[in-house]
Amino acid sequence: MKSYFVFSLSLHLVIFLHSSTLTLGQTSASAPAPSGPTNITKILEKAGQFTTFIRLLRTTQAGDQINTQLNNSNQGMTVFAPTDNAFTTLKAGTLNSLSSQQQVQLVQYHVLPSFISMSQFQTVSNPLRTQAGDTSPGDFPLNVTTSGNQVNVSTGIVDATVANTIYTDGELAVYQVDKVLQPLGIFASPAPATALAPATLNLKKKSPAALTPSSGNDNAPADYSGADSVNGVAVLGIGVLWTLFWL
Repeated sequence: MKSYFVFSLSLHLVIFLHSSTLTLGQTSASAPAPSGPTNITKILEKAGQFTTFIRLLRTTQAGDQINTQLNNSNQGMTVFAPTDNAFTTLKAGTLNSLSSQQQVQLVQYHVLPSFISMSQFQTVSNPLRTQAGDTSPGDFPLNVTTSGNQVNVSTGIVDATVANTIYTDGELAVYQVDKVLQPLGIFASPAPATALAPATLNLKKKSPAALTPSSGNDNAPADYSGADSVNGVAVLGIGVLWTLFWL
């Protein structure tokens, strides 16, 4: 009897535990996965070493535009994020010397308006179009070359390397680059002024040839300095002879 009671109690305990396990499992499976809107600055903050780029994203409000576009459309994006060390290679005061519009263009130049995976860089067509706009020479062209698994990005001023994939979810790809991407439209040095030719600088100076009339040019100005000297001598001689005559 005692054995039967123990067996019955054990059986009920096993059934209870099994039912509880099923209930917990079903509850866990039905719970929604924690999620939130994509936020480029939070992604970079979590990765670390992107303080300067994050500050630019905020001051130019480009970060808000990226988040809005990602969370309200199906259009993907790709971001090249320079590290803090990359910004230290710029000349001191470079960022402060840029106008507000140029700072916006600089950030937008690091953003592609489509999602590109690492493998897709091998087949993209150059130049890549960025959020900064025009890809024509002298403005905002961006070219990508690959060598095996390495991806290089060229602006016409600097050549940067994609050092790491920070984040990717099929719609947003964030890549770490070792240099700030400097577009020609902002950082290209102005063409030096063309020096004036020596002949242009000496236009007001009379050349020796201009002082001597050419025998073959009837319109050339005549030089009367010699004739004036002969006439002066003749007048003086006549005056002397006239004086002697009256003496």
